[in-house]
Amino acid sequence: MAVKDKSEKDPGDFKIDHSSPIPLHIQVENELRKLIESPHFQNGKLLPKEVELAKRLGISRNTIRQATNKLQHENLLVRKKGVGTTVVKKTVSTRLDNWLSFSDEMHNQGVESINHSIKVSWVNADEEVALSLGIEQDKRVLRLERLRGTGNGPFVYFISYFHPRVGFTGKEDFSRHLYEIMEHDYHTIPTISREKISAVSAKTEIAKKLGLKKGDAVLFRKRIVCDPGNRPVEYNLGYYRGDSFTYEIDIRR
Repeated sequence: MAVKDKSEKDPGDFKIDHSSPIPLHIQVENELRKLIESPHFQNGKLLPKEVELAKRLGISRNTIRQATNKLQHENLLVRKKGVGTTVVKKTVSTRLDNWLSFSDEMHNQGVESINHSIKVSWVNADEEVALSLGIEQDKRVLRLERLRGTGNGPFVYFISYFHPRVGFTGKEDFSRHLYEIMEHDYHTIPTISREKISAVSAKTEIAKKLGLKKGDAVLFRKRIVCDPGNRPVEYNLGYYRGDSFTYEIDIRR
């Protein structure tokens, strides 16, 4: 008779405190994170169906979906139509010990960067922005677009969305260093950066801004910047010309 490893999380062990001030979808998310670490599910076993978990916990299916959407967005879960939801198998990744703003990156390379254009607007957070910042969908957030490069032309296009907690009004002088404004004017200290980097083909709008042809190679970086309390303060999308920017990482064993 097989003995269950007590360290292994089982869906039957899920506990939700309906009287807790912690939102139900957060409680579900926390329980699922424990489940994801289980070797049982790392090996490909399907997670319980949303309707089953909802019945077991006495909550709505939408609450379960809200939690699983967040984890899918973090690339921890994957849904396959007609199959179900499984855990994304862990891959080798590198967490950088230090990270810099674009201005600091360029300064360290001896390059004087300039802003070719700056655009500020207020928008309603779509699903991706809302999940990244931990806010409600359609909540009004500040969007900052910056086309940056050197005197020879632009080579990176940034789109930033900021958590309302930061307190930006939209009237700031964003020609200044962004993180200086956040720290000195709004007492928000960017501390942690979670990044995903991939190679993509330039779409028409991006190609036009960066002086490329549609389909040319672009380095795409997603960055979620958090404060010392690990709370998201900025969701940043960066599109770099593939022929003008190299991302280098020093790794120490």
